[in-house]
Amino acid sequence: MGPRSTRIGIIGTGAIGGFYGLMLARAGFDVHFLLRSEYQAVHEHGIRLDSAVHGRVHMPVNAYANAADMPPCDWLLVGAKATSNEQLAPLIVQAAAPGAKVVLLQNGLGVEEQLRPALRADLHLLGGLCFICVNRQGPGDIRHQALGAVNLGYHSGPGGADAEQVVEEGAGLFRAAGIDSQAMANLDQARWQKLVWNVPYNGLSVLLQASTTPLMADPDSRALIEALMAEVVEGAKACGQVLPDGYAAHLLRVTEQMPDYWPSMYHDHTQQRPLELQAIYAEPLKRAAAAGCQLPRMQALYQSLAFMDRRSQPN
Repeated sequence: MGPRSTRIGIIGTGAIGGFYGLMLARAGFDVHFLLRSEYQAVHEHGIRLDSAVHGRVHMPVNAYANAADMPPCDWLLVGAKATSNEQLAPLIVQAAAPGAKVVLLQNGLGVEEQLRPALRADLHLLGGLCFICVNRQGPGDIRHQALGAVNLGYHSGPGGADAEQVVEEGAGLFRAAGIDSQAMANLDQARWQKLVWNVPYNGLSVLLQASTTPLMADPDSRALIEALMAEVVEGAKACGQVLPDGYAAHLLRVTEQMPDYWPSMYHDHTQQRPLELQAIYAEPLKRAAAAGCQLPRMQALYQSLAFMDRRSQPN
């Protein structure tokens, strides 16, 4: 099977799934998109991308309202939020070809462990860490402001000695679509690294109603960002994952160079969608506490967000 004959399914065609799926389709891959409420719009009008990096892209796509209607896919990219993981497993199983590779493009810790028991034993499960500024503007309408890399790590499945080859194959798909992608030897460490950014910026965007530029410009909010980053690094170390020296400082510099950005959790809050609190806050706090490490600022942020999340949900 040649690389372009590889069939790729997108489970959750929001900002993340829509962006990476469209880039793969533009590169000539056979890509199939599963949607819910936006199915009709995407089926009729395709997906539009306004990218500061790749320009404007508008393509008709293979859109489906039901996973059972999708052809068996060799790779499945899961772009849906971790808050919907309980409903995702049956969709993944329906759309997966025998021996398919499933990549969770999700934030936080414990997402693979949550899904693995509900998947077939023949399926490879990988984690994908997306470093990207992207958001959904409307049905099938995506805005990409900056970055875009995807780093992959193997979690579980029949890979065995071939796990490294499976990860490299996945990274190769993204690179063929013009997306920077690297294999990660330690998926758990990579997920802790992503939390160093996600914990402060996602939560504070909701709590303080501020995007990245004002959060970085104000001395008090910047000091809080730095303190939260330091706590995540401390929690990772307590759990046996020592992050690279100066990693938090590196992320601060990267964020300063980014265009002003509203993180995904802010959009979820304003649209009254459930926040990804379990994977981004509760699970890391639980693991750190089990290792004897308390993270008080992160705990306070989590509790504040949980209160706001409950208040914003429709009765």
